[in-house]
Amino acid sequence: MSGPVDTGPVSTPAGVEVTGPGAVRVLVVDDQELVRAGFCVILEAADGIAVVGEAGNGAEAVAQARASTPDVVLMDIRMPGMDGLEATRLITGLQAVGSPRVVMLTTFDLDEYVYEALRAGASGFLLKDAPRHDLIAAVRAAAAGDALLAPSVTRMLIEAFARKPPAMAPSPSALASLTARERDIVRLVARGRSNAEIAADLVVSEATVKTHVGHVLAKLGLRDRVQAVILAYETGMIVPGSPPD
Repeated sequence: MSGPVDTGPVSTPAGVEVTGPGAVRVLVVDDQELVRAGFCVILEAADGIAVVGEAGNGAEAVAQARASTPDVVLMDIRMPGMDGLEATRLITGLQAVGSPRVVMLTTFDLDEYVYEALRAGASGFLLKDAPRHDLIAAVRAAAAGDALLAPSVTRMLIEAFARKPPAMAPSPSALASLTARERDIVRLVARGRSNAEIAADLVVSEATVKTHVGHVLAKLGLRDRVQAVILAYETGMIVPGSPPD
């Protein structure tokens, strides 16, 4: 196995305006320079997105996240030295509120590390060969606090939940604090429903759904919808293989 790759000093890409109001600040992390460059070119051409840094391994990613305070980190899972899993744990733990959202990048949709990456605090998952519009959408979704899970990844996660023992159980009092409607919301989120689809299912407005989701995350101490999906399966609120409600 090769040792850590020394990519030299990492800086903000030249010519990129990173202080524009409302711009989503992105850090791109991949040990392959050409891959990083490709992602940067695509993101820099998108409206409302600014690439604020690049990194070639996990240790550099953590340093850059502290220095450039990105909103979203595109993180390769497999890298020499510190890998994307450990870097994600450190980055999402930088501060309790406002830490960057991490979107994991990999070549395989059934990557053995995907489950652990999401448990480490990642907010989404994207294949490296995804179309450019999917990359841009992933960054925007993560910045907005939404989950990004491809259907193939969702199926893989459900299989993983069926095999693994519970490992993320909040206190019984926290679960008991959920109202019946909030439990319905959690189950629908775990089924992969969007806010619009949940609103249609429950005959309420999208704003109401967003409010309920926010209450659930606050009550259970969760970062985002991905963690709500994990909790729903690990606590038995959803049983893998069970039919939709």
